[in-house]
Amino acid sequence: MASLRLNFSMLWLLVVLTVHVTEAVRKTKLIGDEAAYESKDNMVSLRSHKSSTAAGPEPGDQAEAFTVRTLDGEFTYQPGALRGPLIIHAFTNKSGFLECLWSSESSLTSLVQDLPDSTHVLFLSLDDSAVSDALWMREQLQRVAMHSKKEVLSRLHFSPMPVFTLGNWIPLVLYYWGCSSRLAQAVFTSEGWHMPVVIKRLDARYDWLGTRWGQRSYQLMDAGDGCEPSASLAGAVAWVSEGNCSFFTKVQNMAKSNASGVLVYALPGNPIQDMNCVGDECNTALSIPASMVHTEPSVTQGLQSGQLLYVSFQYSPSPSAFFCIDHQGALAEMGGFLYPSFSFVSWQAQWFDFYADLQSKIQNPAKVVSVFDKVNMQGEKGAVATVDLPLGLSDFNVLELDASLSCPGKRDMSCAHWDHTVQLFICCDQVGPYCNAELGRWITAFRRGIGRWLTDVSPLLPLLDGKRCTLTMKTVPWAMPWITSLNLRFSIGNGTADGAELLHPFRVMQLYSGGTFDKNYNKRYQPITFSVPASAKKVELYAVITAHGSDDNNCGEFCVTSHHFQFNKVFNNTLVFDSAGTPLGCTKWVKKGAVPNEYGTWLYGRAGWCDGLQVDPWRIDITKQLNMSASESNTVVYFGLFDGHDPNPSKDPGYIIMSSFLIFYK
Repeated sequence: MASLRLNFSMLWLLVVLTVHVTEAVRKTKLIGDEAAYESKDNMVSLRSHKSSTAAGPEPGDQAEAFTVRTLDGEFTYQPGALRGPLIIHAFTNKSGFLECLWSSESSLTSLVQDLPDSTHVLFLSLDDSAVSDALWMREQLQRVAMHSKKEVLSRLHFSPMPVFTLGNWIPLVLYYWGCSSRLAQAVFTSEGWHMPVVIKRLDARYDWLGTRWGQRSYQLMDAGDGCEPSASLAGAVAWVSEGNCSFFTKVQNMAKSNASGVLVYALPGNPIQDMNCVGDECNTALSIPASMVHTEPSVTQGLQSGQLLYVSFQYSPSPSAFFCIDHQGALAEMGGFLYPSFSFVSWQAQWFDFYADLQSKIQNPAKVVSVFDKVNMQGEKGAVATVDLPLGLSDFNVLELDASLSCPGKRDMSCAHWDHTVQLFICCDQVGPYCNAELGRWITAFRRGIGRWLTDVSPLLPLLDGKRCTLTMKTVPWAMPWITSLNLRFSIGNGTADGAELLHPFRVMQLYSGGTFDKNYNKRYQPITFSVPASAKKVELYAVITAHGSDDNNCGEFCVTSHHFQFNKVFNNTLVFDSAGTPLGCTKWVKKGAVPNEYGTWLYGRAGWCDGLQVDPWRIDITKQLNMSASESNTVVYFGLFDGHDPNPSKDPGYIIMSSFLIFYK
């Protein structure tokens, strides 16, 4: 941790607070395995109010009231009183990840600037040093907030009480939910040492290191600053100082030296940093693992004296560092932090705001038809239901899909791996040219148990032309199961802001679908000739388009493609996926429902989609582009481009999933 600089008033506060907590710390302080047993005993005591068969609180359970002492007095949580979420963070100086999270200026700035106004954060410490930890955490955030957003400080609360002295249910959640939380450590040994030296480590960013440390002991060798290759390092782990060149350069040089891995140590007084690539470096894969640690005198002295030193790598169990309470007072997990940044806290809080707003929207008046209620979706069949539609649907001009995906268990770890496309198909009365047309599309999240969306598909109301409809929701048959719920919400819109006549869709005309995005992609599409029905007053282009796969140009998931619908050889309507491949493209959609903090590369921008998000339809009013007389004809043709040209990958072509329609209104 960065050194603490206390002024006189802070020093006096430190003394006073230390007096209050010393006795509690003395009575509960244990070492090694005894501490683990102590934690277990405390958990049994704290869960006494639960059923004897319950292991502890789970996500979705209602949080109980509590009070915690803070540097400014007390923080009290009463269900429903905050009118916003509460994030609870437990710091420990034993974690290199948390040290970096708290030492990074960009991390602290993201919390101060991006935390929603609705959200409070309670900062705790897992260690005996809780008093100094609380003062240090407050000082770090005060320093940043004074230059940008002072208001946020009123919603940040710092407790000087160690977690194991709180005497409420919070320690139970932190320890019980921490079954998958781990401290990353480096272990140094030498023949002359009686005990190994164990220090915290932070592994380099996954997006440019494709390998992990093996379960064995490596010889450690000094490699200076690592800015030049060295032939003497073959098979060893290189001990490298920070500075003089980039982290990427160090790791690349050590890979060229045939080293087995790299340990970069921070210079004295410096914190552990997030080792990541910058700019074009990220396009180069590296073949050896790397981590950052603090400099260790015994290691440095041993290497300088010619001792044979060895290093191995381990993980030790740790309580959870984060959990939260949502707007509705329910306990919730925070998901995965892919790198040390408070951005992940802000993103989760933003999603809570989205979800609270969605909960408000679904209270609006509507005719609700339940399709699925927590139904298992898996395999070739998926989830299938047949529903009877209510009478009077012609009175409605709004159709929304209220859809959710959850997991077999309450924890994120029960959720399906990977991201897959989920499609909803509809067939009414088993007849008609549009039987089994796509009504909605979503993308699953990486191992996260949250996700609910409200998607406006009003232009497709004519597809529900029948008394009985069968709806099928499914993803790829090999995906792990999801639990799906779906309601159809019918309502009446309020008209347009300019007072224009409220129109109803009465007919759909299917246009083009997608396919393999290769050199023959556009050869499949020919112009379509059509006439506008006599009663139509408005015509709309409606399309749902997503690009997937990865060829030699990263197409279609991570490449910028454009999709063109040209009417009457003159009017070109273009949809461009310009955020595809951007490092944080999908984080900008969290406020619109993209699930944050997934256990995969959810942050990157995609071509028309994000993990854990509905695919919104692309809608364009093309009335003025057409000959509206029923006696005259129109033409439309579609084509898709990569970098302004027909796609022409040399291998592994991607593919486009597309549903497109003309919608006629009267």
